[in-house]
Amino acid sequence: MSELIKKEFKSRYQDDFILIHAPGRVNLIGEHTDYNDGFALPAAIDKRIVLAFGKNNLNRIRLHSVDMDEACEVKLSDKLSKNSLHWVNYILGIVDQIQKNDYNIGGFDCVFGGDIPIGAGLSSSAALEGGVALGLSELFGLSLSKMEMTILSQKAENDFVGMQCGIMDQFASIHGKKGHVIKLDCRSLEYELYPFLDSDTDIVLCDTNVHRELTSSGYNIRRQQCWEGVKILQKYDPEIKSLRDVERPFLEKYRKDMSEVVYNRCKFVIEENKRVEDACKALVNNDFKLFGKKMYESHTGLRDLYEVSCKELDILVNISSTINGVYGSRMMGGGFGGCTISLVKKNAIENFTDEIQKRYSEQTGSNIPIYRASIGDGTTRIESN
Repeated sequence: MSELIKKEFKSRYQDDFILIHAPGRVNLIGEHTDYNDGFALPAAIDKRIVLAFGKNNLNRIRLHSVDMDEACEVKLSDKLSKNSLHWVNYILGIVDQIQKNDYNIGGFDCVFGGDIPIGAGLSSSAALEGGVALGLSELFGLSLSKMEMTILSQKAENDFVGMQCGIMDQFASIHGKKGHVIKLDCRSLEYELYPFLDSDTDIVLCDTNVHRELTSSGYNIRRQQCWEGVKILQKYDPEIKSLRDVERPFLEKYRKDMSEVVYNRCKFVIEENKRVEDACKALVNNDFKLFGKKMYESHTGLRDLYEVSCKELDILVNISSTINGVYGSRMMGGGFGGCTISLVKKNAIENFTDEIQKRYSEQTGSNIPIYRASIGDGTTRIESN
């Protein structure tokens, strides 16, 4: 991929460039907890976007997406407008945030492409944001720290793209470390690294090919419903700032004040935070059986309480639960489509793949892409020309 990006950049723009590696991410457990100030357990993976950057001294932003086979050129100004090409807005959002933080940059060229499946819930958008943040920092000598790039990337997606995501995706893509998962406190942004080095177990991703655009889905609605629950509970304890501050007995005590939907949303988030804690203890004890049990519990909650699953995701998890050698499986990402993440013994992967392909096709009439993923390093500069 790197050679392709370099070749494309040289053919379109110039020979002077820097090259950035920006990975996708998986989240083993802890879904929809990040914007509720909770805990998550993500990791960067070996699927990535590669970006080439160069200065053009034209006061213009010139972009080309190899995967989309689309190009865009806009004037660099203090007030950028949203573009009709959706992917362009993730890049312009980073430029917008850099300017709002009083950093000076000039016109630049960028060519990028990668092997992160688009819409599969592997956070290709966060990889693009983090890659652009690091690329512009390196290109123009901004010296942005990893934390500054993480916060800047989230704000770009919140304020410019219009997706009210939490910070977990950007954090994992930028801070990832090979062979480790990240227990992230989404309130304080403190984190711990937990080794995930079991040589007998692999991460397997099954892509439903059901791709829903999250900004037009129920994602933002779920966030509002959680906040509605917080506002109700604040009447009884003003110290509550988010669902992170709520224990299950307290929620049950005032359940009568909530609609069933709001109660279910709150219940899921509170229970999911506890599952992250339990999953970390399981990793310390090398107990993948318990870890997998927590994954299945997470999917049940996402399906029944948070209602962000779909028929195809449920079919995949149900099939996985009947195959020997599978520790656990669940939907991953914002939901409404995307992929499942499963922990599978290496010696069972061939059978797992065959069974999933066969039975998923029987039940849906569709074939399904399946990917194996390794845990890798976060966003980094690879080389210059």
